Amino acid sequence: MAGNDYGWYPGHMTKSIRAIREELKLVDLCIEVLDARVPLSSRNPDIDDLAKDKYRLIVMNKADLADEKKTALWTEYFKGLGIETLVLCARDKKASDAVRKASVSVCREKIERDKKRGIVGRPLRAMVCGIPNVGKSTLINTITGKAPAKTGNKPGVTRSNQWVRTNAGIDLLDTPGLLWPRFEDKAVGFRLAAIGSINDQVINLRQLAGEATVLINELYPGVMKEKYGFSDDADTEEIIRSAGIRNGLILKGGEVDMQRASEQILSDLRSGRLGKITLEVPVLQ
Repeated sequence: MAGNDYGWYPGHMTKSIRAIREELKLVDLCIEVLDARVPLSSRNPDIDDLAKDKYRLIVMNKADLADEKKTALWTEYFKGLGIETLVLCARDKKASDAVRKASVSVCREKIERDKKRGIVGRPLRAMVCGIPNVGKSTLINTITGKAPAKTGNKPGVTRSNQWVRTNAGIDLLDTPGLLWPRFEDKAVGFRLAAIGSINDQVINLRQLAGEATVLINELYPGVMKEKYGFSDDADTEEIIRSAGIRNGLILKGGEVDMQRASEQILSDLRSGRLGKITLEVPVLQ
């Protein structure tokens, strides 16, 4: 990852996709969790093919950190793809009821078919998919109301992949393995790194902060200037230096600690201290 080459495709992905394909045979619904700040970059495009015969629900998580107007545009975008979309914060207790209602709505045809066959009250079976760090486990914990409780193996489920029963009328299956997107576009990797979805230890944070600064100034003019107080013609180095001065990140000799200043900018972006920011905008069909 030296030099911030954000593109890679982990070797375990093939195994992970194979496992998901097998598990999907057991479920009614695929719940795909995305980060609302980078909805497209936090998707794995393989899911569209893997779950094409299943009911679909997209959950845009971390909505409290995202630009509400852009989130509305993304909701329209996914609606145009024929996928029901839910916007929420996975830590919010209301998320459980929201997911339950949306799942019932998406699966209403199946529920009606079951009723005609005399099957009433059977829990929906849903697989929760998502790349690392989008809040998948947090959402499952919120729906269950506690740390996930094992409900025992079901046919075809490996021992390490237990179903989780909830009080929301849904049995949940966490995605087996990790599911990274294929970063054919390095901008996808950059956006995921900017929001903290990629381990900072393998990234040149000073370069990342510089690239993030350019993008934020383009998408949200004036936001960083108000936060850090730099001049109108400041370049990225001067912006990082201003962030360091504003936050008192000064070395013994009086120089700004540019590494810590870079980390501060990324921290401000990720925590919402720069405001509600979404780093990509959909092209509506």
